[in-house]
Amino acid sequence: MLEHVTTTTSTTHPEPRNTPRPRKPGRSRRTAVPWAVLGLWIVLLALVVPFAGKLGDVQQDRAVDYLPAGADSTQVAKIQDSLPGGETTELVLVYHRDGGLTAADRTTAEDQVREIGAAHDLAATPEGIPSQDGATLMYPVATNAPGQDEEARAAFVKDVRATATGTDGLGVEVGGSGAIQFDAEEVYGSLGGPLFLTTVGVVALMLIVIYRSPFLLLIPLISAGMAEVLARAGAYGLNRLFDTPVTTQSASIMTVLVFGVGTDYALLLVARYREELRRVEHPYDAMTAALRGCGPAVIASSGTVAVGLLSLLVADLNSSSGMGPLGALGVLCALLAMVTLLPALLLLFGRRVFWPLIPAYGSAPKGRRSLFAAMGGSAGRHPYRALIGGAAVLGALALGVFAMPGTLKQEDSFTDRPESIAALETLGEAFPERGSQPITVITPTGRAAVTLTTAERVPGVQAVERGRSADGWTELSVIASAKPESAAETRTIGELRSALKDSYVGGPSAQQIDLEKTHSRDSTLVIPLVLVLVLLILIVLLRSLVAPLLLIAAVVAVWGASLGIGGLVFGPLFGFEGMDPGLPLLSFVFLVALGVDYGIFLMHRMREESLAGAEPGPAALSALRSTGAVIASAGLVLAATFGVLLNLPMVMLVQLGFVVAVGVLLDTFLVRTYLVTSASVALGRKVWWPGPLSKPAPVPVADRPAEEPVPVP
Repeated sequence: MLEHVTTTTSTTHPEPRNTPRPRKPGRSRRTAVPWAVLGLWIVLLALVVPFAGKLGDVQQDRAVDYLPAGADSTQVAKIQDSLPGGETTELVLVYHRDGGLTAADRTTAEDQVREIGAAHDLAATPEGIPSQDGATLMYPVATNAPGQDEEARAAFVKDVRATATGTDGLGVEVGGSGAIQFDAEEVYGSLGGPLFLTTVGVVALMLIVIYRSPFLLLIPLISAGMAEVLARAGAYGLNRLFDTPVTTQSASIMTVLVFGVGTDYALLLVARYREELRRVEHPYDAMTAALRGCGPAVIASSGTVAVGLLSLLVADLNSSSGMGPLGALGVLCALLAMVTLLPALLLLFGRRVFWPLIPAYGSAPKGRRSLFAAMGGSAGRHPYRALIGGAAVLGALALGVFAMPGTLKQEDSFTDRPESIAALETLGEAFPERGSQPITVITPTGRAAVTLTTAERVPGVQAVERGRSADGWTELSVIASAKPESAAETRTIGELRSALKDSYVGGPSAQQIDLEKTHSRDSTLVIPLVLVLVLLILIVLLRSLVAPLLLIAAVVAVWGASLGIGGLVFGPLFGFEGMDPGLPLLSFVFLVALGVDYGIFLMHRMREESLAGAEPGPAALSALRSTGAVIASAGLVLAATFGVLLNLPMVMLVQLGFVVAVGVLLDTFLVRTYLVTSASVALGRKVWWPGPLSKPAPVPVADRPAEEPVPVP
């Protein structure tokens, strides 16, 4: 249950400042500026809305959009597109009856396959391949007619499934790489609207609980919605100008970031604005003071998130390198909206925007014992005990990574099993002695005969067939004796790549191998880059080396603990058979970039207190009291926003949403509250090493802003 908690630095009413104030703007300027900003946003949105609506036209979820740019399997997919007929759509029709197929079942299967062949002009009607127990019959079907036309491919798969139907206990499933891709695209296509509506609903619910004001609910939501439109238009522009890949995954993450990060910035700005309204008479002046007070922290925090995401550009994986600029674009659009549109809307409503809890000029918030005052006091009294205890908890949680399930297989990538995956499982049980999906080899046409002979001699290869040729390349289809994505098939693919030095080896199973290797390579490159860039930003902002290192160590510890919790629950609680190989890298980028946000808010306020004359220990505790409630609210909103991903049907997105949400909560309520605060108290003035802070005359207590009531658990 949430309740209002506040902390005040003084129980007296604010007094006029004893330092000269800048000349106040005239009434006309106070009125004109917010209207001008709102007008500019209306014009901007009118210009970009048509482009935002076109983002779906360039959004693609082909295999090549998620594959490593330089991998063998990616080259195979690209060359296949250039062969006659373009990309091959491969299906497998699986007929199965427990206890064995009857003669009537075989006749039904032959008639249906013949009908499919006639309807789609297949070069030859495939022959059925029976299983040893006689319970399953497999018909491989392939066509080049749809090519890269997604609608034509989808129509082909739908028509085949409509034709291949079972009766009276005869089960029929349509699988194969073409069916798996179709099912994946169907899942991705269903994400956009529900994801957006669920995200908006979650953010709205959190804002209702936090503000208990209808206007403060709507204004941040409207601002975030406008930022989302701008971000979608920008994403379309990136695709058109720089060929940046736009996938459903990257577009979904961009939406979550716009609303999650944007709402965080709104919470921080509104809390500071409400503080200023109690000691500044006119809302325009209060907003100016609020932007000056929290603006540097907000800009720095958005910079760390954007830089962290842009670091993904060096990743070889197409989906990761495309997610980087789209995520950074979403964060920057959210920042722009929250420092321009949000203040303008707040000013147009005046103090009434806080109804029914309107902060009156000259009033003081009702003093209460703050939860964060108590937590900070505990860390301040026993800093070493809190630091060691918190570090021990995080370390113990991080051990859960050793319980992480193995690499996620293609058949386990959906939370609900689609028909194509069911067909794959049926084939694996019925044909344990052979592969059910081919390995594709692309070889120079002049060496096609030699390559075919060499491939046939590779251990684990059952059969090799020659396919299309064009532009100096020839396609070979290799059938392995092991089932897909098994250790034996992985060895066969490795043997093929070793034996066929002048050829490319691809196909669905090879793609999974390349994905895992590339994620490992990208992690060793991107993770150090993110740490260095974020550290440099923190050094510039905080003008210290120790404080930035402290924040970096804290968020890295959060990342390890969050992955550990995932390892403990993914299998037993969620029933996942594996971990997506991209989870460690993506969760690291999000948790470091987003986690440092809260550290920036805390340390920036601590620096303000220190510059006002406080020692680092008391400054740390005062900063925690001043920022604890609002940052806790922001952390809850951001965690809930990423928690939206838990409802999606893709295991990778569920795992990412869980790890990031848990990490944000750990950072908000454990690391920032206890570890960072206790470390700052223990280090004292050393936290600002190497340069000591200048110490101006202390600001009178009455001139310091009092914390506003913000609900926390």
